[in-house]
Amino acid sequence: MSCPICGKETHAEARPFCSKRCADLDLSRWLNGQYAVPSQDPEDIEAAIDAAEQAAEDPDKLH
Repeated sequence: MSCPICGKETHAEARPFCSKRCADLDLSRWLNGQYAVPSQDPEDIEAAIDAAEQAAEDPDKLH
């Protein structure tokens, strides 16, 4: 099995990654929103639309 981040062989202590570094890189991608799990929940869709509309009206509120 190869590491999903760098492609090197995985090690048991970091599986499915090759090292703690690659595991941390993967975690940071999740935390920074680079990865996302799509949702078909109508409430999630409505919340996303509301957030986008608010950001378009006043982008300074996001910071």
